[in-house]
Amino acid sequence: MKEARIDVSSTEIITKDLSKTYDDTVRAVNNLSLKIPGNTIYALLGPNGAGKTSTISMLTTMTKPTSGSAMVAGYDIVQQADRVRKQIGVTFQEIVLDPDLSGRESLIFHARLYGLGKTEREKRAGELLRLMELEDAADRKTKTYSGGMKRRLELARGLITGPSVLFLDEPTQGLDPQNRTNIWDYIRDLKASNNMTVLLTTHYMEEAEALADRVGIMDKGEIIIEGTPRELVDQMGADNIQIKGSGNKGSFEERCKLLKYVQSVNSTNGLIQIGVDSGNRRLVELIELANKSNYSIEDVSVSKPSLDDVFLKYTGRQLRDK
Repeated sequence: MKEARIDVSSTEIITKDLSKTYDDTVRAVNNLSLKIPGNTIYALLGPNGAGKTSTISMLTTMTKPTSGSAMVAGYDIVQQADRVRKQIGVTFQEIVLDPDLSGRESLIFHARLYGLGKTEREKRAGELLRLMELEDAADRKTKTYSGGMKRRLELARGLITGPSVLFLDEPTQGLDPQNRTNIWDYIRDLKASNNMTVLLTTHYMEEAEALADRVGIMDKGEIIIEGTPRELVDQMGADNIQIKGSGNKGSFEERCKLLKYVQSVNSTNGLIQIGVDSGNRRLVELIELANKSNYSIEDVSVSKPSLDDVFLKYTGRQLRDK
């Protein structure tokens, strides 16, 4: 009997009350309910330990959920795990390549693991090597590849089965800005030309802003806010005043919180972030308040809100904080 593919319209990833608990005590993912439409790039952001890796592990069928359910590309991640695996591609943060295989051999070997026939394996490998601009290095051993070339080959391996859903865990980790931008271009082209859904995790806020159609900020196993990058930034409203100084920092922060026009006060890495309306107009008053609080300002800047500010507001940390 042919296994039915459940019609989920254009939605490629759906989770309902998805949870993962380790050792009966550690709740890594807590009742996660999420809908990611097809042909969407979705960035999952969160501090270390937020539950991102556990979420992707479940969605890629590497681990089973403790409770709840999820559909990926129309299939249940538990009941139809084999079907899910045939629909997805995965690229992990750590580059794992056999240094003694060529780029072509690496792709063909990976395709063989997924059951592709000889002709199809060679065809797909050739297509992906051209797509990733690795044709000239296709028959060189991967130990001779640069970091950017290895990352492109990893991306090609994730695409070897022609997936409808692609999971990317820190896809540009460790790359220089030029190579990072190149990978972004490849990801955009893949989505545009293949109607592919991409779920990525990243520690680069500019990566989420450049690539994502939607962003979900995760903390303590839950999505605490999501939307388009523009929606998330617009709801901040306030300008951001960033202050560096010395002295009675606590007193200054507490006095700032009492001001009616101050919307938020956060402190990270020795910097005070103050959300206010009309930042330039409020600057003089805040400097006077710092003097009264015995806090000496060494540096100050005013900026419009960014996705970084959204993240800081909802998690109390910056994205790259440990």
